[in-house]
Amino acid sequence: MSVGAAVRRVRAYGGQFLLLAVLTLVVTLLISGVPRLVNRLAEQGLRAQLNSEPAARRDLSYTTSLAAATARRTAMGDAAERFDALAAEMPPQVRAAVTERWYSVTTKAARVVGPDLAARNLLVNLGLRAMPGVQDATTLVEGAWPSETYVPDRPIEVALDVDVAAKLNLRAGSQLRIGNTDDKGRLLDGAPLVVTGLFRPVDSANGIWDGLPQLLRIIEPQGDGEPFVIVGVVAQSALNKRTAAGWPIQSNWRYRLGVDRIGARELDQLIDGLQVMQRNQPTGLTLTQGVDVPLRAFAAQIDAVRTLLAVIAAGVLATLAGLIVLAAGLATRRRRSEFALLRARGGGATAGARRSLAESVLVVPVAAALGWWLGTLFPGAPDPTTPYVIVVTVLVTLALPLATLAVPAGGAARRDLIRVRPSARRLTVEISLLFLAGLAAVLLRRRGLTLGEVDPLLVSVPVLLAVAAAVLALRAYPWPLLLLSWLAARTRGSVAFLGTARAGRAAVAAPLVVVVLAIGTAAFCAVVAAGVDASRERAAEQIVPADAVIRGERFAPDTVDELGRLPGVRAVTSVLYEDDERFASDEVGTDAFIEQTDVLLVDGSGLDTVARESEVDLPVPAALRTATPGPGPLPAIVSPAVAADLAKAGLDDSAFISVQGQRYEFRVAGTQDGFPLLAANTSRFVILPWQALPTRTTTPVPTSLLIAGDSLDAEALRVAGDQGQERYQRDGTVTGRDRPLGVTVDTRADVRQDLGEGGANGVLAFGFVAGAAGGTVLGLLAIAFTVLAGARARGQVLSRLRTLGLSRRQWRGLLLVELTPLVAVSVLTGALVGAVLPLLLNPVLGLSAFTSGVPIRVAFEPSLVAAVLALGAIALGFAVAVEALNNRRLRLGEVLRLGEES
Repeated sequence: MSVGAAVRRVRAYGGQFLLLAVLTLVVTLLISGVPRLVNRLAEQGLRAQLNSEPAARRDLSYTTSLAAATARRTAMGDAAERFDALAAEMPPQVRAAVTERWYSVTTKAARVVGPDLAARNLLVNLGLRAMPGVQDATTLVEGAWPSETYVPDRPIEVALDVDVAAKLNLRAGSQLRIGNTDDKGRLLDGAPLVVTGLFRPVDSANGIWDGLPQLLRIIEPQGDGEPFVIVGVVAQSALNKRTAAGWPIQSNWRYRLGVDRIGARELDQLIDGLQVMQRNQPTGLTLTQGVDVPLRAFAAQIDAVRTLLAVIAAGVLATLAGLIVLAAGLATRRRRSEFALLRARGGGATAGARRSLAESVLVVPVAAALGWWLGTLFPGAPDPTTPYVIVVTVLVTLALPLATLAVPAGGAARRDLIRVRPSARRLTVEISLLFLAGLAAVLLRRRGLTLGEVDPLLVSVPVLLAVAAAVLALRAYPWPLLLLSWLAARTRGSVAFLGTARAGRAAVAAPLVVVVLAIGTAAFCAVVAAGVDASRERAAEQIVPADAVIRGERFAPDTVDELGRLPGVRAVTSVLYEDDERFASDEVGTDAFIEQTDVLLVDGSGLDTVARESEVDLPVPAALRTATPGPGPLPAIVSPAVAADLAKAGLDDSAFISVQGQRYEFRVAGTQDGFPLLAANTSRFVILPWQALPTRTTTPVPTSLLIAGDSLDAEALRVAGDQGQERYQRDGTVTGRDRPLGVTVDTRADVRQDLGEGGANGVLAFGFVAGAAGGTVLGLLAIAFTVLAGARARGQVLSRLRTLGLSRRQWRGLLLVELTPLVAVSVLTGALVGAVLPLLLNPVLGLSAFTSGVPIRVAFEPSLVAAVLALGAIALGFAVAVEALNNRRLRLGEVLRLGEES
């Protein structure tokens, strides 16, 4: 077959082949480029999450216990040898991620005394640390570094951070003595020590300073009469001599994982490697690491979003496949007379297919290659998608020849003259399709899936359900129109009757399926996005059921009043939380042999007021809200697991639980699966009404404070919370305790913002936007195909009616009446599919990873209904515009001379 002839035919039917080429280009572009974008967004999200954490959290830290050295080698020599050995023993994926590493040996902190300390009456303990590389990370401010040459009877030489030294009244040249103390704090056998130099770090954020205890920080006294604790730098030779003298030491080896070395695609292997290290710790060493926590959280998110993207991609690619089929069918229908003439002149049954194949080979592979190349220009690491591109290219190339084979050899019958009764074969296929879609949905719910993997069942269920819904819509579509046509026949005017009659006899099976697929994909994305957004709001309310929450250790009771006087504060209530409390069967404290539980003490009415003032939807149980002091057990809300254990032990009417050293009797007044301020995965808890507690010698003190107000100043709340803790430590029942940690202040707005940012949220947002926008655009394109499929037949009718006196205004009305049912059924069926799919797939998608564990609820959203109606109006206007443009191109005066085929 002549290549030149094929080229001329491609040029003659350039519009049809251009459409096929564009669709092919889009498919291969998506297959090649979208995985790159997803990988790029995933990498950016992972880096953002890791950078938001303290750098020290990426440390893998091996530590020995504090003891005298037993190795024959020197302390520093042994540490250096194990430094390389520990790195070599790491799993390859972990070792490859290490970018920085340090080791050090530190003596046990011992008491130091001297004139400069006594001048300010300071009690100080000093640890001595030898750490290679410390001089390169510092600038010497005063004095000199400790000498590496060991001289007997010379004082121990130490260098200190300049700010640490200033706070303790030390300087270069300060003479001290170091040693242990007796039970009265007197120094025993002190060794001479001198501060030879003061240094300042070149970069205080350098990981070399993150070893504990830190060189650049002073550890504050933990109680009355306790010393300050600092660490100084000594020479390796000096530390080796102290170790040989029997001083207890602790060795530490730290390996920091680099953010740029941790890839999102190798996350599972890295987490598995960390698990192996945790299980196989060397004898005598303790491994401390916290990097697996953010990595696991991100891995859960990325697995969930990849599963969601597989569903969206299945809908988009199925829609594009349908559009390619429609484009091929439209092209072959327009050339039906050409193929019939070819057969009449003696061509074989496959002559037309061979001609179409020659033309398709000239167009499709070039478009596919161009789309694949454009996809490689997208930023991000590639996935192995080349085999898929090749398969798609072959299938699209064969689409036109196969469509040519399906063209009837003779002229086309006018199917609009009668209502075609479906054949037994078609009914069997449709019933089988409905059964298969239902079976796949049931199997998916029962079997579940592995998140992060492309499951064939998962990607087929949305497509099968959309096609099944389209089949049902096609079967139900003509009946309402028959009724409307019957009613229109009894009214004046011909527009309504002709429009409904033609709409009822339209043959639009394939285009309608494609429209339903496209609109269903867009609606699915919109519904799931709305569900995730609403669930994030609920998650924020679970974490902070007020405008702000202050969390600390224990607050003085008057802290509530102090907070109430701050600007903008409208209401404050106290909350007490304690974990792992044991149940007792009587007031004496006899163990009930029931698993431990968390305890939450809330002022029911106060919590209700704060929630209402904060506009938080928090239904406080009546048992907590209305409880009052009185005889008998307290009414308690418990988790189902606790309720079952108490009922099994016969303690559901009377059990005891300890709260801050006081034992309270309670009864089960109700159960709840969760409660605000408790983690979403908390399965065991008891909630008691604070206002109903019996009078005791000591009263509970809050550990958290909930605040409702406008324009709250987080710093003012933090200061008030810290002052409340200090007052409790100074004036409370137990004084002289350890210094409390500073309070944390969280606002609901900040928590909500954090839930929607960072992690894999960028990939999730990309999936929703791309799916909704792509589905909408492809849906409009499918509607255009639907209109073009019957454009010639409508043109013939319009030409006849125009000769009978139909006005241009009546023609527009006729067009609207004919197209409105088709567009409405397509859009509404697609929207219905998109609304039902989340209900089916939500339990298996794992999207709760984006909502702090709060389950995703797919709920009715009025805004989505408005969006569907707007989309329907746009689709109808687009359909009318396509029809008008096509009629102008066809020149309706010539349509009747072009034959009866459509």
